[in-house]
Amino acid sequence: MRAFLRSLRRALPRPSASAIIPVIAGLYVGVIILLPALEVVAGAFAKGIEPFLSNFESEELRSAVLLTLRCTAIAVPANTIFGLAAATAIARRQFPGKALLLSVIDLPFSISPVVVGLMLVLVYSPTHGLLGGIVNSLGWRIIFSWPGMALATIIVTFPFMAREVIPLLEEEGWDQEEAARTLGANNWQVFWKVTLPSVRWAVIYGLILTTARALGEFGAVAVVSGNIAGQTQTLPLFVEDAYKQYDTELAYGAALVLGGVGLVSLLLKLVVEQILGGVKESEPMT
Repeated sequence: MRAFLRSLRRALPRPSASAIIPVIAGLYVGVIILLPALEVVAGAFAKGIEPFLSNFESEELRSAVLLTLRCTAIAVPANTIFGLAAATAIARRQFPGKALLLSVIDLPFSISPVVVGLMLVLVYSPTHGLLGGIVNSLGWRIIFSWPGMALATIIVTFPFMAREVIPLLEEEGWDQEEAARTLGANNWQVFWKVTLPSVRWAVIYGLILTTARALGEFGAVAVVSGNIAGQTQTLPLFVEDAYKQYDTELAYGAALVLGGVGLVSLLLKLVVEQILGGVKESEPMT
């Protein structure tokens, strides 16, 4: 019997590392990501489509969706403008503090979003914040209100646009821009007609990443919002609150909306990556 088993082992092909690694990676992704995602889908449609659709009649859910869209609508244009300005300055200029600016841009990658929220509270709290006196004298309400939530969303999505555009600008060089200036174009004309078209796909890529991150932000917004249902509750906060209240169907439905947004963002990201790859392959070799 042992001889038969030894001969069987010799006859069977041994799996190579190149075959095992994809299997392990697929199992890991399946267990960590796909199974929980499928559980959310199953929970959302556990009682059928009609109960799932009836969840969207909740006023609190609608308020959470609208507030999430408001914060996103503020954060994405703000970081797009800053990201393009910072990327152009860093890639095209030499100035004191350039390395410091790069480090500040990367700072939200290295600190917890909860710390970001705490920083905003320490600065803008009306009772003990660093600028609390100014906030009170102007009659502003930042903490536990949507302006603070928008600020938190801006900070956590701060790096995405700049970090997508800077490498492409450095790779492109500035020969075309210098040629445009030689022909009499001013700085605005150079930016709109030369610089921006050359990085348009990187800008779109940055917009997708910034939007996806803004829609799903939880930690920083949870600290500065107060999580008041129907007032200062974004969609991620609503999911947590509904689950804690044992309204699992509503929580699954809202989570499925967030997951759907993430899936759409992923598909758009893949499309832009394919386009960028095609553009680079079609460029003539210099």
